[in-house]
Amino acid sequence: MGKLHKETMMTDYIIKKIEDLVKIPSPSGFTKEAIEYVAKEAEIFGYQTEYTHKGGLIITVPGQEDDVLGLSAHVDTLGAMVRSITNEGMLKLTQVGSMTMESIEGAYCKIHTRDGKVYDGTILSKSPSVHSYDDAKELSRVERNMEVRVDEVIKSKEDVMDLGIEAGDYISYDPQFSYIESGFLKSRHLDDKASVGILLGLLKELSSNHTIPKRTIKILISNYEEVGIGASYIPEDIHEFIAVDMGVIGDDLMGSEYKVSICAKDSGAPYDYDMTTKLVQIGKKEKIDYVVDIFPHYGSDATAALRGGNDIKAALIGPGIHASHGMERAHVKGLENTLNLLLAYIKE
Repeated sequence: MGKLHKETMMTDYIIKKIEDLVKIPSPSGFTKEAIEYVAKEAEIFGYQTEYTHKGGLIITVPGQEDDVLGLSAHVDTLGAMVRSITNEGMLKLTQVGSMTMESIEGAYCKIHTRDGKVYDGTILSKSPSVHSYDDAKELSRVERNMEVRVDEVIKSKEDVMDLGIEAGDYISYDPQFSYIESGFLKSRHLDDKASVGILLGLLKELSSNHTIPKRTIKILISNYEEVGIGASYIPEDIHEFIAVDMGVIGDDLMGSEYKVSICAKDSGAPYDYDMTTKLVQIGKKEKIDYVVDIFPHYGSDATAALRGGNDIKAALIGPGIHASHGMERAHVKGLENTLNLLLAYIKE
């Protein structure tokens, strides 16, 4: 089998895993189904999995040495919770994660009750029609002015409560996934399910080639990254830790959908100088299409791990994602470059 054909098959696999994952609702803290999906896939390749008390997943790839390299990606996404129910039967919401209300206005969504029922809905402003409301255009799109219209016969707050919907129920957004023949993936939640797909591709590559890496690898699939505590706990035997998360695109930054971003500093602090330098040197040596960048409004699982008191060296890389925390877009070249950088790093 030719190298090009093998690369195409791997890319197809990663795209399929990303599509499957973005279609599984998983706002931060509501990630059991998505975590189980990743666990089953890892077990197919023969790797041991275990769950953290917080509900995250650890996948172990045995190495030739006991020294442990940690990798992470997060399966949790932006979402919302029901805050209250209006007398008219509309749902007030509270954000899970950080986003602009403009980015979710008009989005189809699902409401997940604690007894397992799922209802369809749409996120709207309190003044949703220019035909009816004087302030439809000017109304500030902030949380207090947004509501969820539930697609059931509802005339009152009591009707909603009779459906079993109550405060604290999760609201997930329709991802609207689409793959374009030009190589683009369009969807909500590519942050960070694109990176989870890449790490599954890494496992597939190692398993298919019966590769035993030099160091043992522990992959953490976290489930609270969007609220800042995803990898606050990591196994204590991890010495180096690479968070694989979306690369930022915009303003004066260098990021691109076609490249892997190596982050030198985010909004919290610089990443480990030696690890970052090594990633850059490998990128040059392997002729991987990469950029080094600063992420000005950003924190990662590596940030959370350091703030959690873990004694580690930490780095951050990831595929460029356009319009992050909105209607996101990635390109297969960015996915491939990220995978290739990871494969080259673990061989060093």
